[in-house]
Amino acid sequence: MKRVTVPFFISHQGCPHACVFCDQRTISGSSGALPTATEILAKIHAWQGTAGNLPLEVAFFGGTFTALPATTQKRLLEPLKPLLASGAVKSVRISTRPDYIDEERVKWLSDQGVAIIELGVQSMDDQVLAMAGRGHDAASSAAAIRCIACHGISAVAQLMPGLPGDTPAKSVTSLHRVMAAGAGSVRIYPAVVLRGTGLAAMFEAGEYYPLSIDEGIKLCKVLLHSAMKAGVDVIRIGLQADADLNGDTVLAGCWHPALGQLVRSRLYADLLCQLASSHRAEMPISIMCHPSRVSDVVGQGRINLKRLWSQEVAIKVKSNSSLQEEEVIINYIDQEIKGHIVTDLKYDIHEV
Repeated sequence: MKRVTVPFFISHQGCPHACVFCDQRTISGSSGALPTATEILAKIHAWQGTAGNLPLEVAFFGGTFTALPATTQKRLLEPLKPLLASGAVKSVRISTRPDYIDEERVKWLSDQGVAIIELGVQSMDDQVLAMAGRGHDAASSAAAIRCIACHGISAVAQLMPGLPGDTPAKSVTSLHRVMAAGAGSVRIYPAVVLRGTGLAAMFEAGEYYPLSIDEGIKLCKVLLHSAMKAGVDVIRIGLQADADLNGDTVLAGCWHPALGQLVRSRLYADLLCQLASSHRAEMPISIMCHPSRVSDVVGQGRINLKRLWSQEVAIKVKSNSSLQEEEVIINYIDQEIKGHIVTDLKYDIHEV
C-alpha cells in the first residue's frame, strides 16, 4: 500500500567525507539542522491531517544517520516509538553510508522500529568509488546490504551512474551487484555537476565530462528495465527538483525535473518501435494501454508517436484498465499486437 512520507532532512550531518559530487544542502534544500522532538511530533501531526487514510512513514534523509552520536540517534528515534506502537506511524526510514553499517548498529535500529535503510552506494566499482572520494569500497556496500537484509530490514541502494571513471557497463554491473546482495529497491541518481563541488572543478578544468540528458536517459532506461526484470522496485530516477536545485546551481549533467518520467516513457517508445517494426507507417492505428500509462506512452510533446510514425497518420491512444501497467496493444486494421515491457522488450548494453 502506498505511504505518505514525512521527511526530515539532516543534510551532511554525521558524514565524515566530502565526496566530489556532494552538496547536500543544495540537493535537499535544507540546512541540515537536526529537529527537536517537539518539531518531529508537530510535523507528523500536521501531515496526519493531509494524509487521508494513507499510512505515514517517517524518513531521515541525507547525512549519515548511523555516524551520528548514539545519543543523537536515540533522541531522533525515541519520539516515534509511541506512534509506531499505536499505528499512527507505520515505518521509519533512514539514510547512511555502507561503511557505517554493522551487526550491532542494524540490530539496534531494528529494535527502534527502523524498517528501511537507504545506503549511498553510488557505484560497485572500486576505481569509480576512489575517484569520487567515497572512502569505502564495493565490498563494504555488499556486506552492508547483506547485513541489513539479514535482520529483516529493507535495504535501498542509491546508485549514481556517470561519475568519473564510470561506464555504462560498470553502471549495469553495479545494479546487478546490489540486487544480488539483497537490495529490495534502488534509487538511480545520474551524476549532476553542482556549483562549488569537486566535480565542478573537474568539469571546469576539462577533466570530467558528465552524461548528457540523452545519454543519461539511454543508460537509465536499461537500468530501469534490468531492475523491473529482477522484480526490484526503482523508487526514483533523478534528483528532486526544488527552489535550490535549478539551472543556476546545476552546471552540467543529466538533470531534468521530470527525468524519471522521460526514462519510463522511453521504455514504452522502444517497446512500441519493436512491436511495429514490420508494419507500414501509413497504416492507421490505435494504441491501448493502462490508464495510468497514457502520458508515458504518448511521451512529452507526443514524441513517442513521432518516433514511431513520422508521416501524418491517424493515431489514437486509448486507455484500457484491463491491461497491466507494463502492457500495450497496437491495433491495425487487420491485426492486433500485444507487448509487455518486462517480457518482450530487449536491450543490448553495447548499444548504450
